[in-house]
Amino acid sequence: MNAKKWDKFAVGVLYALSIMIVLILFSLLAFILWRGVPQISWEFLTQPAKSFQVGGGIGIQLFNSFYLLFLTMLISTPLALGAAIYLSEYAKQNWLTDIIRTAIEVLSSLPSVVVGLFGFLIFVIQFDFGFSILSGALALTIFNLPLLTRTIEDSLQAIPGVQREAGLALGLSRWETVTLIILPAALPGILTGMILAAGRIFGEAAALIYTAGQSAPALDFTNWNPQSITSPLNIMRPAETLAVHIWKINSEGVMPDGEQVSAGASAVLIIAVLLFNLVARYLGRKLQKKATSA
Repeated sequence: MNAKKWDKFAVGVLYALSIMIVLILFSLLAFILWRGVPQISWEFLTQPAKSFQVGGGIGIQLFNSFYLLFLTMLISTPLALGAAIYLSEYAKQNWLTDIIRTAIEVLSSLPSVVVGLFGFLIFVIQFDFGFSILSGALALTIFNLPLLTRTIEDSLQAIPGVQREAGLALGLSRWETVTLIILPAALPGILTGMILAAGRIFGEAAALIYTAGQSAPALDFTNWNPQSITSPLNIMRPAETLAVHIWKINSEGVMPDGEQVSAGASAVLIIAVLLFNLVARYLGRKLQKKATSA
């Protein structure tokens, strides 16, 4: 067999593997959505969950997921942005930066259950935060920080060096060059990375089982006192998220209609993660097009 035939054979194998992977992913998504979408309704999305009764919803768990996501991004984004700017614009290539980048790579590959156990030992027990939204947000920050830092650093390094030289040639300081030229140019990639990281956080369960807890106290959305246990703003209350709720339903079996609730919650989770990815792609292309046409 000559080189051209081997090339066609190899390309055909790669296409076949790619189609197989796409079909497997599509079949999994289709199965989850086919079982779960019929269960979704306004009452299902807004009503609280019910144990030992039929007709519970996911309202509190859905709110907890978005609230925990907001706090996690609020903590991790400034830290990741500062670390990425330092590594990309200020740090010299030496043993220290090599150690930092190696540590980032190691942390980004840690299993989420390990991060959850670490958060349990440090935030829940050592810092005495208990099972709370704060403990969950800090654990997810550790889980999210390496990936977000690497994404932002890659976005900054993708900016051509001539733009940095142009800013310095105009008399701008290094910090002004970074904030006025580099960051705006890298904004599409940074936002895309943030939204993709948000999707990853939204679907996380293992790290939250040991930190945010497995219970969802009834919330009074008219109570804005952040120190009240029934207030949705209280960051020290336990908060069962949507992903943890799905795991709990299937592990405990205390809901008569647990299979239907689990299917509906799984479909909502999949739809939310898909929306995060679609919004990330749309915003990335929109901002990139606007930046390149300006």
